[in-house]
Amino acid sequence: MIRLSILLGLLAALADVAGGLVLVRARGIERYLRYFVALGAGFLMATAVLEMAPESIKLSPQLGPVLIMAGYCLMHLLEHTINAHFHYGEETHHHEFVSRHTSYSVLAGLSVHALFDGVAIGSGFVVSSALGWLIFLAILLHKMPEGFTMASIMMASGRSRAAAFYSAVGLAVATLIGVLVIQLVPSWLPYGLPISAGVALYVGASDLVPEVNREPGIRMALIFFLGVAGFLLLRVLLPAL
Repeated sequence: MIRLSILLGLLAALADVAGGLVLVRARGIERYLRYFVALGAGFLMATAVLEMAPESIKLSPQLGPVLIMAGYCLMHLLEHTINAHFHYGEETHHHEFVSRHTSYSVLAGLSVHALFDGVAIGSGFVVSSALGWLIFLAILLHKMPEGFTMASIMMASGRSRAAAFYSAVGLAVATLIGVLVIQLVPSWLPYGLPISAGVALYVGASDLVPEVNREPGIRMALIFFLGVAGFLLLRVLLPAL
């Protein structure tokens, strides 16, 4: 189980790298990333509300809810202090990201998020294989847009394409560290899983869903619901596999 969680953590980390590579190398693919944002938003919200939060409370009925709220507040604090000008999922805005300091602040904030992505994957597999797979898929779906966003911010701040790519690699490294931490110290599970649940709730509700709502028409909403339906289907099928 440890090897599997590390392998899947590596795959999630590589999705960050792929997102950065898309911006640096590819042309025209980025317009499809918004569909991953919508699909990932639905899957992530369903995973956080229906699996991560209940399991966290089951592990620690008294401390679990407090830590979920702490994880939520942590991301809220980061997005309004360290990376106050950052709004997940937006295209590059050169008038906002004019300084290298700002781009590195965003990198720091997203690295914390990526770290808890890894903690969530590792924690899920400590609880059960089914939960680990659900959390992995929820995180994987928003990893490529995350890497793309980070690389775009670095380039908008005047950094080179190489620096933009390596910033996405930095997020990948943070994800792997999160997986390793919880696997090497499984006794941290009652703390790591609820904090990760709070982080996932914030990212889903405060970052991803608003991006879905910005798109006119019903298409993006349907893709969001498809993400929820995909979670529910896998939730039924995984225990039987």
